Amino acid sequence: MTDETTETFKKDLIIYLQDARDALLWKLEGLSEYDIRRPLTPTGTNLLGLVKHATAAEAVYFGETFGRPFEAPRPWITGDAEPNSDFWATPEESREEIVDRYRAACAHADETIAALPLDAVGRVPWGRRSEVTLHHGLAHMTAETQRHAGHADIVRELLDGATGQRRNGENTAPGDEAWWAGHRDRVERAAREAARRPSPR
Repeated sequence: MTDETTETFKKDLIIYLQDARDALLWKLEGLSEYDIRRPLTPTGTNLLGLVKHATAAEAVYFGETFGRPFEAPRPWITGDAEPNSDFWATPEESREEIVDRYRAACAHADETIAALPLDAVGRVPWGRRSEVTLHHGLAHMTAETQRHAGHADIVRELLDGATGQRRNGENTAPGDEAWWAGHRDRVERAAREAARRPSPR
């Protein structure tokens, strides 16, 4: 692989990671303090907690892993942190504090990505401290962030019906509230019909 091809590959990975970061953050826009924090699943999934968790992942995978620690208070990332403490915000933690820390962790990550080649090797700071390349870190963080952006999609839709990877919803099917209600009913009817059919032997 030529240097030019490697750089193009690296840029592609960065674009997809940034797209996921942007999707995760816009899901907070226009919502109250309560709505960005409230748990919408039995396991407590909430929008601000997803951003807080993503901050920890960015800080670890592009910070400590490559000997470039992200300088910020982070008892919720490593050490004796309470389980799941990185997935929710305490009343004392403000939206601005968490979002600003996420942006700072991403900026720090971008500096690491820019400074190192894709085959640079780091060590994940837990367990057996397994070796990973920057390429692996970029692939992992893109998958991780997109996964949580997907969680945020569902949570936001449950809160106020807003959907889509981007603010303008251009990547979702067109349709007003009545159209979507009809679509949902059609899906429900199909599910009930399938459930009534005998199982194949």
